[in-house]
Amino acid sequence: MESRVPARGGFSSHSNSFKIAIDAGLAGIRLDQFLSLTIPSISRSALANSIRKGHIYVDAVCRKSSYRLKEGEIVSGNIEKQEVIDVKPQPIDLTIIYEDEFLLLLSKPPGLVVHPGSGNSHGTLVNGLVHYCQSIAEVGDSLRPGIVHRLDKDTSGIMLVAKQDFVHRKLVDDFKNRRLTKEYLALLHGVLREKSGRLVASVGRHPVHRQKMAVIDNGGRHAVSNWQVLQEFSNTFTLVKIIIETGRTHQIRVHMAHIGCPVVGDRVYGAHRDNSAFPRQLLHASRLVFHHPITDQPMDHVADLWPDFAGIVRELSGEQSGRDDCQ
Repeated sequence: MESRVPARGGFSSHSNSFKIAIDAGLAGIRLDQFLSLTIPSISRSALANSIRKGHIYVDAVCRKSSYRLKEGEIVSGNIEKQEVIDVKPQPIDLTIIYEDEFLLLLSKPPGLVVHPGSGNSHGTLVNGLVHYCQSIAEVGDSLRPGIVHRLDKDTSGIMLVAKQDFVHRKLVDDFKNRRLTKEYLALLHGVLREKSGRLVASVGRHPVHRQKMAVIDNGGRHAVSNWQVLQEFSNTFTLVKIIIETGRTHQIRVHMAHIGCPVVGDRVYGAHRDNSAFPRQLLHASRLVFHHPITDQPMDHVADLWPDFAGIVRELSGEQSGRDDCQ
């Protein structure tokens, strides 16, 4: 079934297909905000996914989430059905860095999926969070309760979790408007030409391999990564600090591969390199700097390098020292 109603009339279709005309009162609103207001029964993440995948149209043209709507335009499309997953509490070891009544910071181990999804209905960080603090189950998205930002399964490091719904909304807004500093450590293949740099390159869905992201000239999302060399290992590997100004999907992995130095152990974006000696991508979210959403107190917390990553750096440092002694 399809519905065509004025924007203020809401979403009356019982299916996921819709067509809505924009009236003067909502002209100028962003596309994603308009859909959230007009179709409140659908989660923001489902709406965002539908926009990103090209299922939403404005006058039969695909538009970005940030597109400002005009009076008289017709918004139409299909919302992807979300898989219904019951998030069950499960005991999972959590390395808590900081906690108060509003939020907590933890260090996620590599190999741990952040939230349930297709093929991962249990054993995720979210399952552990709702076991640790039952009230988190009511915070934010029902599929990703408490989660403010995500890390890839094999990326370790610091994560911020909201314990109350209004705190979640504030922190999500802080991330969206780049009011936080996110710092990573990465071991890269090869040696960078410069000791530091700033890469501005839009990231979007790979035009051929749709499960991957890529640097693309047209249609991508603005992405900025700042890197600084910390240590080089015999012209083979480089340890870098990376501060990202934006948080696009796989941003660091895509950006580093784009400049010819993919993250060590990354079998997706560094498949042409020999990663057989490394069990996972050596990328670690090391530091998060922000203001407390309630007290406005400056917060600056660090997650120690995960033991497997630290061990490889020590081993490479030892080999480097050995080579230097022989020269």
